Amino acid sequence: MELLHDRRDQLPDGVAVAATIGVFDGVHLGHQEIFRQVRASADRLGTATAVVTFDGHPAHVVRPSTAPKLLTTLDQKLELIEAQGIDYVYLISFDADRAATPPDRFVRQVFVDALHAKAIVVGEDFHFGAGRSGDVDAMAELGEEWGFVVHPLELIRHDDDAREPVSSTKIRRALAGGNVAYAADMLGRAYEVRGIVEPGDQRGGQIGFPTANIPVPKVMAWPADAVYAGWCTRANGDRHPCAINIGRRPTFYEHAEQSLLEAHLIDFDGDLYGEEVSVAFEAFLRSERKFAGLDQLTEQLKVDIDDARNLLARPPV
Repeated sequence: MELLHDRRDQLPDGVAVAATIGVFDGVHLGHQEIFRQVRASADRLGTATAVVTFDGHPAHVVRPSTAPKLLTTLDQKLELIEAQGIDYVYLISFDADRAATPPDRFVRQVFVDALHAKAIVVGEDFHFGAGRSGDVDAMAELGEEWGFVVHPLELIRHDDDAREPVSSTKIRRALAGGNVAYAADMLGRAYEVRGIVEPGDQRGGQIGFPTANIPVPKVMAWPADAVYAGWCTRANGDRHPCAINIGRRPTFYEHAEQSLLEAHLIDFDGDLYGEEVSVAFEAFLRSERKFAGLDQLTEQLKVDIDDARNLLARPPV
């Protein structure tokens, strides 16, 4: 997959694409269906495929006080898009200037001049340009003028009982409720965060349950404070089952300022300090709570680790 940068790069003459555009935060099942349709359009037209996306969430520029937490870092998003078989990503650094670009100028600069688009696939609720003033109908009219066709897609539901389509907002809502399994259903994979392991206060090691302390950027979405079963993947690709605690550790701290992510790698004995790891959340085990003392906490941790070990050892359904 080749990365192109907005207002700098463009495809050579003779190369055309079927394309799509969006934030694509999470690269969930709805996004994956759009990419599938882009590939199908490219096959019909004999073109390459392209995804136009942003290096952050546009809401962080146009409404920063209410901007959503992110489901994927930029690196994660690009990896996931590449795994969908896309040839080019056109990356927009969204700023005040881009936010003010009129819809027709945006389409001309990005899809016509830079990408030579012959088809554009978007969700039926798609809006673009300054103030989100452009919509699917406006893009279709521009396509008639500049030689591309627009394919609006109905938003998908991940199962027949879902009352609303899959969306990044819906996934964030599931995570906020601790329902990591439901989030995984909509993502098509377990929700994952990444970070570099740093030293903690060593309390886990002192009671026989050492943990990897993984700081996660504040812009990222976190599951609710609770204990989860999941997987920790090291930089070398080794994957370990783990019990994960997200919380403020009320047994030790009465008024912690923020939650921490700690992962106990089951049956692992090694040093992870300074190593980048990813933590994937498979299942909710229990809510966080305050214990009467270390003995009670230690007994509960034994239960949590056994529960995580047994759950993760089960074959996939």
